[in-house]
Amino acid sequence: MNFKITVLSGDGVGPEVMTEGLKVLAAVGSKYSHNFKLENKLIGGVAIDKTGSALPAETLKSCKKADAVLLAAVGDPRFDDPKLPVHPEDGLLALRKGLGLFANLRPVKVFDELVNASTLKPEVLKGTDFIFVRELTGGVYFGKPKKEWMTPKGRKATDSMTYSEQEIERIVRVGFELARSRKKRLVSVDKANVLKSSRLWRQVAIEVSSDYPDVMLTHALVDACAMQLIRTPTAFDVIVTENLFGDILSDEAAQLAGSMGMLPSASLAGIPVSGQPTFGLYEPIHGSAPTIAGKDIANPVATILSVAMMLRYSMGLETEALAIENSVDKILKQGYRTDDIMASGNTRVGTKKMGDLIAAEV
Repeated sequence: MNFKITVLSGDGVGPEVMTEGLKVLAAVGSKYSHNFKLENKLIGGVAIDKTGSALPAETLKSCKKADAVLLAAVGDPRFDDPKLPVHPEDGLLALRKGLGLFANLRPVKVFDELVNASTLKPEVLKGTDFIFVRELTGGVYFGKPKKEWMTPKGRKATDSMTYSEQEIERIVRVGFELARSRKKRLVSVDKANVLKSSRLWRQVAIEVSSDYPDVMLTHALVDACAMQLIRTPTAFDVIVTENLFGDILSDEAAQLAGSMGMLPSASLAGIPVSGQPTFGLYEPIHGSAPTIAGKDIANPVATILSVAMMLRYSMGLETEALAIENSVDKILKQGYRTDDIMASGNTRVGTKKMGDLIAAEV
């Protein structure tokens, strides 16, 4: 089969981890007779340097014509000054909006071999395997009004958390569809005891649940959920929530796995009904990590697992996705580790070597 992929290596360690992700993708193509046509484009700080824009029109055009998009990392400390007119992260937000990517999927799995990599007790972590479904194009990040102004008493600023029932319904349906394909348990996270938008969120979630009688729906306030993620992470299967809450909770949960370098993500433009591919952007959840760029120490596993998610959700290649995930598991079982997950008795390897090992195992 033939597939077209737009590749956005981005900034910092991005090009390094992307190289390893594409190495594993090539191994999949060779083994299963698929042709992956790659088109490399600019985004982030490197795009600003060369074009003045964090998301050049040419990049967005390429992404819209592709079957899927692979992104490595965006961010550059040279642009940290908030007074600058453009920042690398602007490109990512514009890309999500421009491609209609409303559903962010972040799986959190604790590999048995890495149960000691976290600061939490192994007995609390063992068996953790759940997935976040985060609404990506609404809420406080995009709501209007959004402004800062001067008053006689000093500066003020406001951001608006706004949701329509249509936005809530489509993201909740993503959660129900994923839960239906897993353990049939969905937790909807809100702050309905305080926020009007959360009260609407809960009402819509309950209404949609009538279409999924086989899935058990429960509700959790965001602060309680934050606590339970640390106390009993194995209690979760699928968690659906709005943009800001999902951003914070998923970063918290990343520490369960011991390192952000282990966690992939998918941002989808459609509801992932089983067997029906949907367009998406796939990326590791970690940042550009400029302080370690070029040192061959970044963990490429999150990027490699993002490739697996791309094969599953945008190409309908479940067997190939499982081949990558099983290869990662086997290499970890053999004791190979990058710096971020290194422990006594393991074999330390660099970015390139870890990619080589996983690609060979595929």
